[in-house]
Amino acid sequence: MAEMTLEQLTGLLRECAGEEEGVDLDGDVLDRSFTNLGYDSLAMLQVIGRIEQDYGLTLPDEVVAEATTPRQFLARMNDGLSEVARPA
Repeated sequence: MAEMTLEQLTGLLRECAGEEEGVDLDGDVLDRSFTNLGYDSLAMLQVIGRIEQDYGLTLPDEVVAEATTPRQFLARMNDGLSEVARPA
């Protein structure tokens, strides 16, 4: 996987933690906080666990604390994917 997209992230959010009523994950959510979207740190840990399982990528725990919006999360996630994809 070259880069995770917003659509892939919102799909994982729905699969792992559901979708709060009244929140449109298909809308403009890149800069909304996960808390405002209805996802707490436990939900994000579930998403990270799924990403690690599906993509063989280990994300540091700081990702949950530091990445408070989908844009921030995707930037850190895609940085991690770039590191994995680089030849040794």
